[in-house]
Amino acid sequence: MVKKELFVTGLFVGIPLLIAGCDTATNNEATNTTDSETGSGTISLVANGEAFAREEFATKNDWTINLDHVYVTLDQVKAYQSDPAFDPDQDQEITAEQEVTLLNEAKTVDLAKGNKPIKVSETQAPAGEYNALAWQIVSPEQGKTDSAMVLEGTAQKDGESIDFVLNLDQPLSYQCGEYVGDVRKGILEADGETELETTFHLDHIFGDGEAEPDDDINQNAVGFEPMAELAMNNRLEADLNTLEQELSSQEYERLMGAIKGLGHVGEGHCLETEI
Repeated sequence: MVKKELFVTGLFVGIPLLIAGCDTATNNEATNTTDSETGSGTISLVANGEAFAREEFATKNDWTINLDHVYVTLDQVKAYQSDPAFDPDQDQEITAEQEVTLLNEAKTVDLAKGNKPIKVSETQAPAGEYNALAWQIVSPEQGKTDSAMVLEGTAQKDGESIDFVLNLDQPLSYQCGEYVGDVRKGILEADGETELETTFHLDHIFGDGEAEPDDDINQNAVGFEPMAELAMNNRLEADLNTLEQELSSQEYERLMGAIKGLGHVGEGHCLETEI
């Protein structure tokens, strides 16, 4: 995925320096008390698997994929007004003047549902520019799945069709900078609304049949061909333990690198760590 440069906003919001050590928020409330001079607004948190989750696509090795479900379980999502701005390629910690909890308990969403990003939560927060976001992908204790991420769908190539379920249970923690995309996100005015997005780049796993073979997205992706070879009776159901045993060490290493690199904010990068 090509990294785009973050642009510098010209919007300055009058927010006084906040005192560290405030009580932790609960029930999706802001961590710090809203200042009456700045006012507050609403932050909508969404999760986006982009077109790869919602539409048919071709992998790096010419399999056509249709995903019926892309379950991810989010937890501990926090938005920050960071000064200086957080750079996930350079920094290890977010320096927050304001911190708001957008989600404080595990919630599973299906990125393949509908034709737009999935709304996860809605939170009242102090006005300002939210230019950093942190979240976790966790293994749910109950619900439709017990894996941090589950991909269910159908793959087709040369008249062969494979139904597959991939249980990718790798809990992860992400720290991300400012959203990068065609529109600005995260600027909250008093009595206004803004949106923050957790973005999942599934082409990191499968590659992109519309990109050149030597493109980074295809060079670093495992694709579907190695997984197709594990199918029996036109069906594949596998977890990470199975894939580690059956894939080559190079293929499994690529897969794990792709899973860890799924999390973005639009095209903006994130710093990922295993939980």
